[in-house]
Amino acid sequence: MSNADQTGTALTIGNFDGVHNGHCALVRRCREMVGAKGQVIALAFSPHPMELLNPEQAPSSVESFQVRCERLQMVGADEVIQLVPTPELLSMSAQEFVDFVIDRYEPSVIVEGTDFRFGKRRSGNPTVLKELASLRGVEVQVVPAVEVALTDQSIVKASSTIVRWLIAHGRVRDAGFVLGRPHELVAPVVEGDQLGRQIGFRTANLDTESMLPCDGVYGVTAVLPNGEEFGGAMNIGTRPTVDGKTRRAEVHIFDYDGNPWIPNDGFPEYGWEIRVKLIGWIRDQFKFASVDALSEQLSRDVQRAKQMVEPLRVGIS
Repeated sequence: MSNADQTGTALTIGNFDGVHNGHCALVRRCREMVGAKGQVIALAFSPHPMELLNPEQAPSSVESFQVRCERLQMVGADEVIQLVPTPELLSMSAQEFVDFVIDRYEPSVIVEGTDFRFGKRRSGNPTVLKELASLRGVEVQVVPAVEVALTDQSIVKASSTIVRWLIAHGRVRDAGFVLGRPHELVAPVVEGDQLGRQIGFRTANLDTESMLPCDGVYGVTAVLPNGEEFGGAMNIGTRPTVDGKTRRAEVHIFDYDGNPWIPNDGFPEYGWEIRVKLIGWIRDQFKFASVDALSEQLSRDVQRAKQMVEPLRVGIS
């Protein structure tokens, strides 16, 4: 029987935060198991179960749940269903959880990674899942972890935990290797204090749910609502040179010739969505002696960002 002739429902369960290479491998295996005519469902915990069990230890989300759903569908999920971690759900034994999933979603196959844990106190693992699901006539496929080489030559297993750690430490290029794409800040553009345009570096200020890297300057590309993609330099931090108090994410966008991008007539200044792809780290945040010194450094930052995103121009121009 050809892949196209297969049917049934393949199910994969997890948090799927960031939808990294390991998550993509699970969804693709689901599709392989049921073929083009089958149904692939991702059950995605949201919020993270730790928000209920131990809020102080709950990890930051890489992206919003909406973006997570979009990414899962892009790699092959037909449907993404939010699995809210209620006290009732988290108190289920491994047996009760498997029965709940099979009764409600009627999968022909369940696909999970080697580190999958489920049931009260995380008592279930892939071996337990196979045993319990087989009693109900449901096949279980276990997909090996995806290994990724980082810039320091270390090899890591793709996981949301390592993605969060890399982003938090400003290692956005390495985070991109684990994700299989650059980490994106998806956000509406909001009004700032307009200081950037006064010193010749107009910026778009972001109000984003995506996880921010540590304070500093980064080379980025920015995708506008019409699909155009330009280079940019992004600053993340409190802007100590001008005595800023709140942490901000703001991006200076430049066109293919290196000139500052300015909205055309009729293009709204605020309220439109931007997708900023973090390409690489440029420098730490500093407090400069004057606004003039800051402006001179920003010129150097932009030149560094241009060099960083120039190799990507073939794909974005």
